[in-house]
Amino acid sequence: MRRVLYALAPAAIVYTGFFGWGLVINFAIAAIAALLTEGAILRLRGRSTRQALNDGSALVTAALLSFALPPLVPFWIPAFGAIVAITLAKQIFGGLGKNPFNPAMVGYVFLLVSFPVEMTHWTPPRMGDLDYEYLSFAGSLNYSLTGRLPAGVDVDALTRATPLDLVKEGLRAARAFEEIRGGSLFGDFGGRGWEWVANLIALGGFYLLYTGTIRWQIPVAVFAGLLVPATALYAFDPSRYAGPGFHLFSGASMLGAFFIATDPVSAATTDRGRLVYGAGIGLLAYAIRTWGGYPDGIAFAVLLMNAAAPLIDRYTRPRIYGRT
Repeated sequence: MRRVLYALAPAAIVYTGFFGWGLVINFAIAAIAALLTEGAILRLRGRSTRQALNDGSALVTAALLSFALPPLVPFWIPAFGAIVAITLAKQIFGGLGKNPFNPAMVGYVFLLVSFPVEMTHWTPPRMGDLDYEYLSFAGSLNYSLTGRLPAGVDVDALTRATPLDLVKEGLRAARAFEEIRGGSLFGDFGGRGWEWVANLIALGGFYLLYTGTIRWQIPVAVFAGLLVPATALYAFDPSRYAGPGFHLFSGASMLGAFFIATDPVSAATTDRGRLVYGAGIGLLAYAIRTWGGYPDGIAFAVLLMNAAAPLIDRYTRPRIYGRT
């Protein structure tokens, strides 16, 4: 668990540089809420709290949830998400090692469905010499605790559609993909700022692979499931479908492949099963992004494949030597 947090730290630093202190504040609130919730439930169950609170799993849940949240949200959003993640996705099933679904994604999807307005307060990256007082630590903390911005500033005037939102709505309006990508919010492949965060998340993922914390099958299969249809449809009609580079460096693609889908408890466990599981996440995420109602489908894809993981493991078990 500590390795996962270490691996996310460089991406968190870059994220803060582009989008302000919201991620750090959200993580602190989510971590406190997750630890308090886990401790309270363990007390009610008559279980020891020391080992459970020190294993780092609640902090990992808070970190992944924080990366999925907009940086400009009221404090109760990360707090409520963490409480739901720990209560409904983890402790209700018996605690760590028994949860069938990824807790952070359960908390995120709950927030996305329940509070869609607050979950769309995405701020644009720092660009040029504009005044970004609301991205400072004091400005972000003040909004988180009080819901207030500097005088004369409205939250709707600060927030913008994400690159995934812009591409999805632009393609639905019959605009060409390359035309949509010409906006100031886009970089070389994905969104400006977002692609650098994705690069650092990938670096953290390689660290997890190098240390043996995760296995290679799930990340490779997720990328294959996402990029194969993206490449095929982009080659078929590059004006109607987003390119594979955009899908790879946008949204939660990197975070999902290296940090979310690889959860050892809720993922498939056999080697062949991991390939099927990861490919299913990539395919579902691409389908939701392209034809579904949400701009990014990683969270929904992970939860759907979490539900399928036991069946996948059952039919991909290696044959025992000497048995037919």
